[in-house]
Amino acid sequence: MSNITRRQFIKRTAAIGAACSIGFPSLIRAHGLNEKLQVGFIAVGGRAGAHTGASHGEGCQCIAFAEVDKDRWGGVHGKKGWEQAAGYTDWRKVFENHGKQLDVVFVATPDHSHFAPSMTAVSMGIHCYTEKPLTWSVREAQLLAAAYAKNTKVVTQQGNQGHGDDGWRKAYEFVKAGAVGDILEFHTWTNRPVWPQGGDRPAGSDAIPVNLDWNAWIGPAQMRPYKGGRAYHDFNWRGVVDFGSGALGDMACHTTDGIYAIMKPGYAATAEPIIMTGPVKDQYPAGMVVKSTYRAKGGLPGFTTFWYEGKDKDGKPFMPDNPEELAIDGRKLPRTGNLIIGTKGKMLVTGDYWNTPLLIPEAKRRAFGRPKQLLERSPGHHKEFFMACRGEKPREFSQSNYSYSGPMAANIQLGNLCARVGKKLVLNEAGVITSDPKINDLAWREPRKGWGPLEMDI
Repeated sequence: MSNITRRQFIKRTAAIGAACSIGFPSLIRAHGLNEKLQVGFIAVGGRAGAHTGASHGEGCQCIAFAEVDKDRWGGVHGKKGWEQAAGYTDWRKVFENHGKQLDVVFVATPDHSHFAPSMTAVSMGIHCYTEKPLTWSVREAQLLAAAYAKNTKVVTQQGNQGHGDDGWRKAYEFVKAGAVGDILEFHTWTNRPVWPQGGDRPAGSDAIPVNLDWNAWIGPAQMRPYKGGRAYHDFNWRGVVDFGSGALGDMACHTTDGIYAIMKPGYAATAEPIIMTGPVKDQYPAGMVVKSTYRAKGGLPGFTTFWYEGKDKDGKPFMPDNPEELAIDGRKLPRTGNLIIGTKGKMLVTGDYWNTPLLIPEAKRRAFGRPKQLLERSPGHHKEFFMACRGEKPREFSQSNYSYSGPMAANIQLGNLCARVGKKLVLNEAGVITSDPKINDLAWREPRKGWGPLEMDI
């Protein structure tokens, strides 16, 4: 899975010192609380702008970055004090040439290119923030969780920014106060995709723009011709199986986050596509419903989740039925959110980020009141990551770290995997598929030669 040639290159290059798989000890990287964190970025356009902006606002110093589209390099070079940062189109050069200098790396590429730079950073002892979904595949997520467990000085974070908000914490406090009893089901739905899904691979090829390094954009995936019209770069890759994770991968790290935060369930016991508008082709289906079951754990009973995305063939959104507890108040389900069904009641969570958890109907909400606060509130998703990186807080203060987000991302990608194979999957508690063991091979994709991690310490 790792690239031995590049490992040897790194070890032998005097410019960066001895970057072995043990990584640079935290003491070597340690900064005083008033010193600047030295940061690097793997992608600086699009969503990555949130991370360059947050890092600049925190007073970090950008050492180097990689961005396949040179038209986007202004995301770093346009910031005061970062004008001299080294820019590359190939993420590997950031680590090869600057690995010894870096304290922190942010990874915000398309999904298929998350794993290799993230694993490289963690294995080299560099703190790493990786956008959601953490990885493109089930196995990649499991490997990053293992790397986090092995490299105990490294701080990590997945980019599901809603985890730093109060919404899921309030929902947790309602649940612990007994407001809905034991949870039986979570129903989660989204208004995505807002990009093409359901189609096949476009024919032909177009000229590669002079500003774009197409080889680096493809990265670990199988090479294919470039197509313009935003077929892939810079937005519609989300629905393409080789590059994105569909609506499920794009949004479930936000909209199902509270499920994992409240229940801490580990790996799913089963996952199955109960509705699909068609088979998975070059793109994910235009709509689907995925059912997963989870075992009893930590004193909590087992439960079932339902994920709804896209629309049916008549253009009707896949959503749960409007509950009677909402109907009696003259209300309907919002276009995105969660419905929690327990033995003693129901709770509606509106929005993509667990924005507003409310007991339903309104009469029950008023009668129950507010639960006691049980959880500490976050200073903010980026803030908690930076505080942990600087040593102001323990590494686990960065709460969507890979020990949490790794199993979450694996379960989310398991939903896409069961859609790809078109059948129910059964797993053991270690997250290994037992119903059809050969499908475990599809839970991993061997990177294109040269585009795997430069280091992998698990």
